[in-house]
Amino acid sequence: MGERCCLAVVRVLVLQAAWALSGGQVRYSVPEEAKAGTVVGRLAQDLGLEAGEAEARRLRLVAPGRRASVEVSGASGALLVSSRLDREELCGKSAPCALRLEVLLERPLRVFHVQLEVTDINDNAPVFPAARKNLSLSENSPPGFRFPLEGASDADIGVNAQLTYTLSPSEHFSLDLQKSNDGNIEPELVLTKSLDRETIPVHRLVLTATDGGRPSLTGTMQLVIYVLDTNDNAPQFNQSVYKVQLLESAEVGTLVTRVNATDADEGINSDVTYTVTNFIPPSGKDVISINPNTGEIHLTGTLDFEEVKVFNFRIEARDKGTPPLSGHCKLLLEVVDVNDNAPEVWVTSLSVPVPEDASLGTVVALLSVSDRDSGENGRVRCWVWPASPFGLEATFAGSYSLVLREALDRERVSEYEVEVRAEDGGAPALRASRGLRVPVSDVNDNAPLFAQAVYTVLARENNAAGAELARLWARDPDEAANGRVSYSVWDGGLGVGGGGGAAGSSSSGVGWRPASSYVSVDAESGRLWALQPLDYEELQVLQFEVRAVDAGEPPLSGNATVQLFVLDENDNAPALLPPAGSAAEAGGVAAAEAALALAGAGSESGTLWAWAAWGAPAGQVVAKIRAVDADSGYNAWLRYELWEPRGKGPFRVGLYNGEVSTARALDEADGPRQRLLIVVRDHGEPARSATATLSVSLLEAAEAALAAGSSSSSLSAVSRSAAGVELGAGAASAATNVWLVVAICAVSSLFLLAVVLYGASRWAPRAAVLSGPGPTTLVCASEVGSWSYSQRHSRSLCVADGAAKSDLMVFSPNFPPPPPAPAAKDTQPEPSALLDTVRTNMRLCS
Repeated sequence: MGERCCLAVVRVLVLQAAWALSGGQVRYSVPEEAKAGTVVGRLAQDLGLEAGEAEARRLRLVAPGRRASVEVSGASGALLVSSRLDREELCGKSAPCALRLEVLLERPLRVFHVQLEVTDINDNAPVFPAARKNLSLSENSPPGFRFPLEGASDADIGVNAQLTYTLSPSEHFSLDLQKSNDGNIEPELVLTKSLDRETIPVHRLVLTATDGGRPSLTGTMQLVIYVLDTNDNAPQFNQSVYKVQLLESAEVGTLVTRVNATDADEGINSDVTYTVTNFIPPSGKDVISINPNTGEIHLTGTLDFEEVKVFNFRIEARDKGTPPLSGHCKLLLEVVDVNDNAPEVWVTSLSVPVPEDASLGTVVALLSVSDRDSGENGRVRCWVWPASPFGLEATFAGSYSLVLREALDRERVSEYEVEVRAEDGGAPALRASRGLRVPVSDVNDNAPLFAQAVYTVLARENNAAGAELARLWARDPDEAANGRVSYSVWDGGLGVGGGGGAAGSSSSGVGWRPASSYVSVDAESGRLWALQPLDYEELQVLQFEVRAVDAGEPPLSGNATVQLFVLDENDNAPALLPPAGSAAEAGGVAAAEAALALAGAGSESGTLWAWAAWGAPAGQVVAKIRAVDADSGYNAWLRYELWEPRGKGPFRVGLYNGEVSTARALDEADGPRQRLLIVVRDHGEPARSATATLSVSLLEAAEAALAAGSSSSSLSAVSRSAAGVELGAGAASAATNVWLVVAICAVSSLFLLAVVLYGASRWAPRAAVLSGPGPTTLVCASEVGSWSYSQRHSRSLCVADGAAKSDLMVFSPNFPPPPPAPAAKDTQPEPSALLDTVRTNMRLCS
């Protein structure tokens, strides 16, 4: 047991030493004709693999350019004989017979080189060129005459091919063995005793060739020797060995050489004919031919240096004597290599597709390159064409790895057509190539990108829910799931509108509402559609982001800003406001809001009251009708028309300022009271309207002044319903005397108040501003008309004494102005910043 352990240790040490000396190359030897399944070596163990690792890493064998007669067992990792191994078929006479194999391992990919030496066994017996050889010898041949015999050939090598010859017993002949220049043993038949044709005309001998194998094998040839008479001089060549070198590309018919033999005899005994008697190798029979008369040798077949490098021919010169005599010489034909074999390129392993994020140095393919020529003709250089991110690295003699040398980008190039070119060193050089298709697999390295960074969308108010507003599109150059984009609305929208809208809280108290409550986007198509009808008076500008996210891992996203502008429609009728200086106006915004609500409901206002004195001249302003429209632009531009009474009445209404004035001087014939029906219309399509009823009481001048003074001092409401208490003409007449005194006092008080106000106006601002929450209402009046502009952020009402010479008329466009640049992510922009609206404080003169 101890000896076996020592032998095992010695074997391991020897294998390790052999591994180190060979630079990572494993060497095995196996005898030829080994049975299938014979274990050549424990390859997995010699490569340092653990048990089971060979099968897990797919240990396999690659034998480029030839049929493999061995295989690797997947379970044990042993190298086994898979089919018949014939050394003579694989290597011929070459020694040693070494097969170069490549072994591949995966995860990670590695290549090992295994050299398998097929050792020779004595499985081929010596073979003579012919089973029978006829010889002719003159009876006057002296003892010691030598006759060269054709030796046998043995397909084996080494000791198994070392032949010895024996001759059957004879008193006249013996066998002499000569060693030629190439190391072969050539038998020669030696005449030991003079011949006597009359005693023995024919000698029959057996020449036996025995090889040096164990057990030895033999081959025989029968020698039939005819004893001839008279002709006692054999032809003699002028040189015993002819050496010729010929290019393997020589054409058929080329003159190889010319042999010459002479015969000392005369006459017919000196006429010589030439023949080729021995061919080594036997395939030489088809290579040359000899002219029997001239001795010229011509090429009859093609030469191939890679098949046979040297031909050995035996030339015989025979005379025409009786019996004929012959002489022999040797012809050595050396084949000179030319560059007639192009390199060969094999792909032994290909790992595709290659991820576009593969690291530099990644092995894509393993290639094997060889050239059957020798010397410079067989020296091969390789490169990659055209220029690509791939390059070649030499791993072993004739083995290359195609590796990645530059970063890949599938979006730029999705597939490479790589050609590996090989060129030998011959003149002219020969080339070969092998094409490889290397697809690049995608990784998620590109975020979706919208066609526009900012989308501007216009939508009319009162649109139908579900109406398509726009189509957004984002491009992702990745493929498959990495390029599949889904869309969503980011709930960080910013809205600006009259009543609060989608961003923050407004002056009216409406809370923040996300953009997703107004709009939605189809996740697949990017179609933007409205979830509810839009109201210009509530929301004028909605700014939000749409996010595009791909389906990669990890997912990447891109954003685009959408600015949705709501266009105004004429969906609000004019709303009447209380008269200036009334209690309703003193109540602040509530009256304006109530008026707007009343207009939205479509109802008409109550009856307005005014006083006029008899005898008032034409053009005197009696009252002023004020109205506001929640719409914008032309939809909010109002005009006033006197509907009743029609014809030539005592009053008229300003078309655009709403002032009710006398059309002529008033007299008692006009009656104590006039009822006027006034229609307020906007300029929208279709136009909307509201009606106001004005009741004008005609009084004496003193009564009219008293009524006006009482109204100014008390700041009470003058707007009453039609069912309210009316001041009749009879009651006014009954209290004339009392009110006359009151009127005088009131006029005096008003005069003093006017003086004080005039003085104060010289050093005080021209207008007093009453501000309150609610929509901004700007009322402009002039001789050309009135214009109302409404917003729901603030309300400014300017009142000043004196008649205005000219007024500013403000027109709002039908679409909101463009919004400013997007604000920072951490800062929520103010809604008012999205509107570039002219805020103008105007004077209302009454």
